[in-house]
Amino acid sequence: MPIRLNRLKVTGLASLAALFSLSACSEDAGGADATVVSQAAGGAEAALDPIPIMGEEVRILAFGDSLFAGYGLADSEGDSYPSKLEAALRARGINARVTNAGVSGDTSAAGRQRLGFVLEAQGETPDLFILELGGNDLLRGLSPDETRANFSAMLDTLKERDIPVLIMGMRAPPNYGPEYQQAFDALYGELAREYAVDLIPFWLEEIYQEPQLFQDDRIHPTLEGIEALVASTVDEVAAVLPERETVPAE
Repeated sequence: MPIRLNRLKVTGLASLAALFSLSACSEDAGGADATVVSQAAGGAEAALDPIPIMGEEVRILAFGDSLFAGYGLADSEGDSYPSKLEAALRARGINARVTNAGVSGDTSAAGRQRLGFVLEAQGETPDLFILELGGNDLLRGLSPDETRANFSAMLDTLKERDIPVLIMGMRAPPNYGPEYQQAFDALYGELAREYAVDLIPFWLEEIYQEPQLFQDDRIHPTLEGIEALVASTVDEVAAVLPERETVPAE
């Protein structure tokens, strides 16, 4: 029988961080200094000797929900995770172009429905597809079996098109119950192994116990939170980028 969390009737990502905070330390943790995080994530303007950007352009499609869309940020596009990730990669000399395909409120089912259209709209095949969904499935109490089926359908489509994938994993709060939590948490790793794609097991790991890095809704990261996420994941993203032919320096 599918596991379903019927007692939750919330929509959007609002309330997810509050649920995570139930399992977090109650005392204020010493968060990363915003200036240091900003320099680590933004990089280019902070570096005294910037690394020259070389090689063919690497096209990355960031496909997700409000955590990618930049919900609640002053500049939702320029301050979003995909935008900051692009800047961080370019600061490392990687000729990256990250397209933000995040839509606030999207469940895995909604992502499945729009995937084909989004891929066709790119014109060129992405060199890497970052898949970030599942938080809204949690909040609607959807069965992990439903989430898994939607992810499988998307991964099938991406496999057919020979597009490399990096999954950004989520984690269910413990108050959802051990059976639900185990089933939901396991699906990301199991799908990554089944489809031989790359995975960041819980991409909010760096900030989820740092309330000062979330907006007032306690769900969506602040600008400093986004920069902390970029700083903690950029090396993993860079490591899975397909090798491109470099252009010799003149």
